[in-house]
Amino acid sequence: MSKKTYKWGIIGCGDVTEVKSGPAYQKVTGFELVAVMRRTIEKAEDYAKRHDVARFFGNADDLINDPEIDAVYIATPPDSHLEYALKIAKADKICCIEKPMAPSYAECQKIVEAFKGKEDSLFVAYYRRSLPRFNKVKALLENNEIGKIRHINWHLTRTPKPIDLTTDYNWRTDKSIAYGGYFDDLASHGLDLFIYLLGNIIEAKGIAVNQQGLYTSKDAIVGSWLHESGVTGTGSWNFGAEKVEDHIEITGSQGKIAFSMFKNEPIILKKGANEQHFEIAHPENIQLYHVEAMKSQLVSGISHPSSGVSAMHTSWVMDKILDRC
Repeated sequence: MSKKTYKWGIIGCGDVTEVKSGPAYQKVTGFELVAVMRRTIEKAEDYAKRHDVARFFGNADDLINDPEIDAVYIATPPDSHLEYALKIAKADKICCIEKPMAPSYAECQKIVEAFKGKEDSLFVAYYRRSLPRFNKVKALLENNEIGKIRHINWHLTRTPKPIDLTTDYNWRTDKSIAYGGYFDDLASHGLDLFIYLLGNIIEAKGIAVNQQGLYTSKDAIVGSWLHESGVTGTGSWNFGAEKVEDHIEITGSQGKIAFSMFKNEPIILKKGANEQHFEIAHPENIQLYHVEAMKSQLVSGISHPSSGVSAMHTSWVMDKILDRC
């Protein structure tokens, strides 16, 4: 699949593409962002002008079928991912899908099946697998810094967002799009990372409820799981708490590693009375290393850490915790 320059288009040039992802496709050598699409074409035009993108569309089919475009990044809400991914697969183009891959494991299976035989053309934006901060955690584990890994626990709480306290529509809390609410959007990052750090999960279960009654999605979830390595895991995610808390702790036979999924806090290695702190900043465009890794796979054959198959497995775990399969 190696070629000099891969020309990308973005479907859904909304907030996530402003800083987190869009500019990365312009900064990586060998990639070029040539077109964007949004259903409100005036917004697509505005994005194109501000980001120096040559073309803009109001229809996704026009972007997907543009002969100049080699690859498409889907950055729309998850309920449209399957529709667009199937069209991109049919057009025989490279595809990167924003996380979560789809609203359910069943839809993820359909996407992976559509790319059967061309799996190297399907990526999912679980970009934490590519970030130096979390790869430092992986290196500490692989170097046996805490001995035999026993357990991982994640505690995440958030206060209600201002939009949750109004009647304004928010797709992130619409159960028809995001059954788990903010769990789908946020916990997917962590569960996917834990699989990357500790191996696939073979058992998972949980309880999901709506405690606040502010929206239709779930807002309080607890879960437990078992990695194929024998490492156990537990998590609690509550989006109606007093304050923001984000604590992850990996327990080993000889120490612990503590870090945060979303906060800019140091990684802490604890061994007896000794502690080491590692401060590793994220890049300005947080998907930069993820996009660079896609280029490395396409050009050099170096496997990207976040594939369609790995993202599908993460969706299976999420559905298990939400008791959906």
